[in-house]
Amino acid sequence: MTILRGRFITVEGGEGAGKSSNLSFIRQLLEAAGKPVVFTREPGGTALGEEIRQLLLGHSHTGMADDTELLLMFAARAEHVQRKILPALAAGTWVLCDRFTDASYAYQGAGRGIDPTRIAQLEQFVQGELRPDLTLLLDLPIELGLARAGGRSRPDRFESETLDFFDKVRQGYLRIAAQEPQRVKVIDASPALVQVQHQIEVVISNFLEGMDG
Repeated sequence: MTILRGRFITVEGGEGAGKSSNLSFIRQLLEAAGKPVVFTREPGGTALGEEIRQLLLGHSHTGMADDTELLLMFAARAEHVQRKILPALAAGTWVLCDRFTDASYAYQGAGRGIDPTRIAQLEQFVQGELRPDLTLLLDLPIELGLARAGGRSRPDRFESETLDFFDKVRQGYLRIAAQEPQRVKVIDASPALVQVQHQIEVVISNFLEGMDG
């Protein structure tokens, strides 16, 4: 059995939650604490995963079956875990990931209505015992998030979904946070960036202190 010496931190959230700027901030905090960090994302993170990402986020397959979507997510994840995440953790590097399997439970489970037990089977098959050590959930009201996201480039296939879909996704994320409060820390992403990052700094500081304790 491979001993994982690094730590695995994921950042989740709906559309317009500010993941990009806050991921950079988290990386800076970790590196300032002397932790070697590799940044990655899902779907994607590997050459094959990025090709699958284009299939999932592009508009060439707007009628994609829900099961196809879920299986493509886990196909990309299988490559990501084996080629990038596990080797980095085994080498003592910390992995900071933009979305992971919580997103499958939120988007394909809560959003699409796929039975979470089926997602759990794929999770175990693809990841084994690998789970994030810490997850930061950037949460904000749906309308605010979509308004912020609206100023970016053309919406991808997920960003083009309905308000009802995004509300289900948000509730799915909040259910995960309620079920796993030790791992998932909810960050109120609605105020100004400086206030959001103060919350993040507290969470990361507590996590680092907990490791030393």
